[in-house]
Amino acid sequence: MMDEGALVLRDAPDTWFVYAGASFDVWNPDTGAYFASVNAQQITDHLQHKRQRQHGTSSSPFAEFTDDHIGDADTLPCLRPRIAFRDVTNATNTRTIVAALVPGNIVITNQAPYLLWPRGQAADQAFLLGVLSSMVLDWVARRVVELHLNFHIFNSLPIADPGSEHPVRDRVVEIAGRLAAVDDRFAEWAAEVGVPVGSANDEATKQDLIHELDACVALLYGLDEDDLEVIYTTFDEKRPTRYVDRLAAVLEHFRRLR
Repeated sequence: MMDEGALVLRDAPDTWFVYAGASFDVWNPDTGAYFASVNAQQITDHLQHKRQRQHGTSSSPFAEFTDDHIGDADTLPCLRPRIAFRDVTNATNTRTIVAALVPGNIVITNQAPYLLWPRGQAADQAFLLGVLSSMVLDWVARRVVELHLNFHIFNSLPIADPGSEHPVRDRVVEIAGRLAAVDDRFAEWAAEVGVPVGSANDEATKQDLIHELDACVALLYGLDEDDLEVIYTTFDEKRPTRYVDRLAAVLEHFRRLR
């Protein structure tokens, strides 16, 4: 829950929060822990100037965008929901990949890198977010991450994407879209994905969808029940029984979907 000062700040349209890694969690786009606040006009002017300056550099993440896109300040990433993830992490945390769809009208520190999309649609964002937030891919990440999930490691993560119009992929998009679109800050994005806002905020519904998501992602990776047992019994090597209930719930969905 945010404190009174944070609630007042949210009502000030000329002031934005500055997110750090602690500002979001898996399926929680706003923990109420902020790094700072900033004047919205000043920061957008700065970011637009910086983006335009970097656009002509081949190594810049903005190099793949068109001149018209970069020249339009209304296309700044900070104005819309985007996928961010925590850079500082390790293999002994509760989760190693901590990603979320953060809201628009916020800016983020270097400790929480975010993704740009020169191509693709909101459904593709939802799909990637779903895979990133699964314990299946997280298990893989825990094998290679030490202290940082940098882009060298992030870009090497295997993403099992069968392409559009695949029924399991479509279900991942729907589930991730519903889990991410927690309130009206995500209304436009949710409409593009084709999901309602706030439909997974009930805790029982949320947990059931999270379990089904793991099952869907496991199917996309071609895993079987033995593989899932390995994942959930070795995810926390010091407590091999920690996720036995989650394994049972995931297996129930896995058998139905298979």
